[in-house]
Amino acid sequence: MGRAWAAYAARPWLAFYGADVPSGVEIPPKTLVQVFDEATERWASKNAIIFYGNAIRYRDLRLEVDRLATALADLGVKPGDRIALYLVNSPQFVIAYFAALKAGATLTPISPVYTSGEVRHQLVDSEARTVICQDILYENVAKSEVELDRVIITGIDEYLPPMVRMLGKSVMRKAFQGLAAPSAATVRERSLIRFSDLVRRYPPRPPEVRADPRRDLASLPYTGGTTAHPKGVMLTHHNLLACQVEVSSHYSFLEEGKEVSLAFLPFYHIYGQVVVMLGTLFQGHTMVLFTTPDMDQVLYALERYRATAFYGVPTLYEFLKEYDKTGRVNWKRLKAITCGADTLHATTVRDWERRTGSRILEGYGMTETSGVSHVNPPHRPKVGSFGVPIPNVTAAVVDPEGDDFLPVGETGELVISGPNIMQGYWKRPEETRQSLVELEGMLWLRTGDLVSMDEEGYFHFYDRKKDLIKYKGYSVFPREIEEVLYQHPQVKAAGVIGIPDPRVGQVIKANIVLQPEARGKVTPEEILGYCRERLAHYKVPQLIEFRGELPKTDVGKVSRRELREEMAEP
Repeated sequence: MGRAWAAYAARPWLAFYGADVPSGVEIPPKTLVQVFDEATERWASKNAIIFYGNAIRYRDLRLEVDRLATALADLGVKPGDRIALYLVNSPQFVIAYFAALKAGATLTPISPVYTSGEVRHQLVDSEARTVICQDILYENVAKSEVELDRVIITGIDEYLPPMVRMLGKSVMRKAFQGLAAPSAATVRERSLIRFSDLVRRYPPRPPEVRADPRRDLASLPYTGGTTAHPKGVMLTHHNLLACQVEVSSHYSFLEEGKEVSLAFLPFYHIYGQVVVMLGTLFQGHTMVLFTTPDMDQVLYALERYRATAFYGVPTLYEFLKEYDKTGRVNWKRLKAITCGADTLHATTVRDWERRTGSRILEGYGMTETSGVSHVNPPHRPKVGSFGVPIPNVTAAVVDPEGDDFLPVGETGELVISGPNIMQGYWKRPEETRQSLVELEGMLWLRTGDLVSMDEEGYFHFYDRKKDLIKYKGYSVFPREIEEVLYQHPQVKAAGVIGIPDPRVGQVIKANIVLQPEARGKVTPEEILGYCRERLAHYKVPQLIEFRGELPKTDVGKVSRRELREEMAEP
């Protein structure tokens, strides 16, 4: 065993686990359906979901799931089929998710903000023949021109209390401007099926489907579009359950059947799907569910329902730390305030703690890791680190261009091994071969992220490998420059990219959104001077562009890919 590998094999992070956190945890040999059924029996009379005031108990959620599963089987859905969920956060998403699994199908969640072309790619690539979609999004399904066996539509109002139904429809129309629910005539002419009719007409007698947790796919989410065509990630029941159990064991202070969490992160995204939805329901917690993250409603619900767990992304905390109504919440009362899906800037952490007196626990994960691989120990978080590997997971740093493990403290590519790692990319054997590699007798996922591990086993993020800028032979991390820019009091957002240049390799360009009061006053020269005082000469941007906004991914990350594509356009 090489000295470098030995440092990771020793798993130094275990010394900083909480006293009641195990180094490893047994994953039950069960399907997600079995765990769901056990949860709905154990906490039958408890509220599973509160949706804008409408409380749905675990037993009632189970009935709806069983009715829809019965309907799907009767409509011809067979084990192994793919069912696309093109839905906003709603009880229907939860019901459709577990009903599809009960029918033996594999889910492929589609982002509600996808266009018809993006919808077409995922439907065709996944070979889904059934779509359960929001009625207001049906137009995109129709425009995709994909041949489907069945389309099931549902309206946001179906599970809203009577007093807020009209408001709910209005919110949906505003969120999806230019789209409209199909008319009654269209529903008849195109043989569309109403979700509400199925759960009303069918009895709760789902089919008996035997699934192998380790072999059968439960979910086929697609990567977030960091490449030209998102890839399907094959996740088994075992992968998803492993991640949920591992995270729960690390957050053992969240007690079964006693917590209340706010669910506004999108369920189509792996973070919302596994950490929030599965993590809440499998632990018997109550989930206060939001279709859209209206911060006034979210802050109100935090106090009204005495929420104990809050899951967010960096852009949300960046907004909340300055929001005037944030102070209405007693954040110190919450047991967990977590952050994932993107890099949490040190300035955000500092300002949040100063404003609320509470700590944000940063974690790390990918779709390919079923959502999570690292979290910060609650009793000992490190600012600037995304934490330590969760139980059952081993992580290491290797040469980005090879397979050699790098010494502690050196920057290289993050590799991860554990039961939550994907089976591979759907119908992409070559990309699977490049991403899943065997080292030291273990199967590892090459993440494409550049990180380092310190002596205590905490990991620190630098950048995506593909975002690395090469300037005059130097390696420049865009995130390091962005961290400096975010410290400037007049910078609201920043995205740094490299632009090809035959003379130097790449020149560094900083795309910046200024605070409203600074626009037209702060100059590029001032920003460059600020950078020169804080960065090595080769890291100082050569180009500065002020913009009104920056392109974002579905979960609020600044999209460097789109910034690069803009520069490549003629």
